[in-house]
Amino acid sequence: MTVLEAVLIAIVEGVTEFLPVSSTGHMILTQGILGMKSDDFLKAFTVNIQFGAILSVVVLYWKRFFQSIDFYIKLLIAFLPAALIGFLLGDQIDAMLESVPVVAVSLLLGGIVLLKVDDWFKANELQPEKEVKPKNALLIGFFQCLALIPGVSRSAATIIGGMQSGFNRKQAAEFSFFLAVPTMFAASGYKLLKNHEVITSDNLSLLLIGNAVAFIVALLAIKTFIGMLTRYGFKVFGYYRIIVGAIILIMLALDIPLDIH
Repeated sequence: MTVLEAVLIAIVEGVTEFLPVSSTGHMILTQGILGMKSDDFLKAFTVNIQFGAILSVVVLYWKRFFQSIDFYIKLLIAFLPAALIGFLLGDQIDAMLESVPVVAVSLLLGGIVLLKVDDWFKANELQPEKEVKPKNALLIGFFQCLALIPGVSRSAATIIGGMQSGFNRKQAAEFSFFLAVPTMFAASGYKLLKNHEVITSDNLSLLLIGNAVAFIVALLAIKTFIGMLTRYGFKVFGYYRIIVGAIILIMLALDIPLDIH
């Protein structure tokens, strides 16, 4: 991996981590377009630069992280389902990280869902923000499990889970951001511990650069996303996912090289 490749992947991560378009899916596609060779370091890099992106949440919402212990208990409840399934099915999930067709289908189907979300939960926007209860946190946690499939989007899954619990778009998005912190921190830490031997003095600088770039870009992306989501809803993201997913499937059908090899 070159420095330029690391920066490009990190930019993609920073832009897409908190958008309902799947950051992992877009990083996989970027790696395929760049013709990068899949190896243990690339897989570790893809997961670990998400740590830089989640730090942006802590910086932007730092006051919210000094709430009561109850706040952290609810985050823990929401975090546990995906953590358990991710631990048990880690090898299967890693295998899917090399599959562009899985990403393409997930993007397409997820886009169709996003076209309907605003209509399904229209009444939520007329309601004041409600308290997040443990049962709401658990439901959102189960929705987050869907994001273990590359291309589904952790952000989309958890925001829809929040809206299913009665939250408006803004409140659901913010809880999704908060939940990203323990989720991505655990995923990054676990991947780093599991594959620490692939992090060498030669490639450590790439990991640090990737995290720094993802952090800076994500700072800008979060505020932009909240504004777009509040004003336009999910349809613009739905159309984007459908277009990208369809283009990828057409390219694969025409045998245009795109898979990571």
